[in-house]
Amino acid sequence: MSLFGAALALQPAPGAAVPAAETEEGFRLLYELRFEQARSRFVSWQAAHPGDALGYAWLAATYLFEEFYEQGVLTSEFFLDDTRLLGGIRGRLNEQRGSAFRVAAMKAEELARRRLRIEAGNPEALLALTITTGMQADYTGLIEGRQLESLRLTRQAERYAENLLSVRPDAADAYVTLGAANYIIGSLPAHKRFFLWFGGIHGDRLRGAMQLQMAAMDGQYLRPFAKVLLALVARREDQPELARKLLEELSAEFPANPLFHRELALLKEK
Repeated sequence: MSLFGAALALQPAPGAAVPAAETEEGFRLLYELRFEQARSRFVSWQAAHPGDALGYAWLAATYLFEEFYEQGVLTSEFFLDDTRLLGGIRGRLNEQRGSAFRVAAMKAEELARRRLRIEAGNPEALLALTITTGMQADYTGLIEGRQLESLRLTRQAERYAENLLSVRPDAADAYVTLGAANYIIGSLPAHKRFFLWFGGIHGDRLRGAMQLQMAAMDGQYLRPFAKVLLALVARREDQPELARKLLEELSAEFPANPLFHRELALLKEK
């Protein structure tokens, strides 16, 4: 079987969770690239749930996704270019957006840690820490180009993800952080991976791809994002049928998102 052979039959597992009603609209708007409207929904939800870290985590996600979109990170041109994927963007980052991202991420972390002091092993708090730390690793590495700090944050996010999965094995969103880290680190040149190995940082392309598959099948909040990443990974691994299937599903689910249609058109040109 090929690297992604099993994913051609990608379907949500029976009983897979769906986003809570209060946040579902925010995520739909986020995946349609309507960032201001998505932020409005998450801010409203956070006001009604002031002690919940996840609202701030999702708010941070709107800023990260917007910067990714503006910088072309979630495109085949970026993801198929090793220099950019492993080295970061070429353009100038938006400082105001970056500041808003960091404020929201820090608030999510503060609330999550406060919750864990009261209830050790709380899965929502661990999820918030997994997601926010993973996003900070992405921002630091892909946007700011600070690779060593990004790797430190990646390792921290992996620990949160492993702790989350130990108390809630069905928390498939954790596999986005694990899968992306494993795949990108596993794609580094051998001499760099050898150096990182001594620092306790490991990467595995195959394992990363399989973890992204799990998130794409069963993710509660980040299922579409996992599909985007998996489609781009499939492009890198010369698996056009899987990439086409995922992009067709994303285009049908989010018809207002031009990115999915564009990537699908580029794939059909091949």
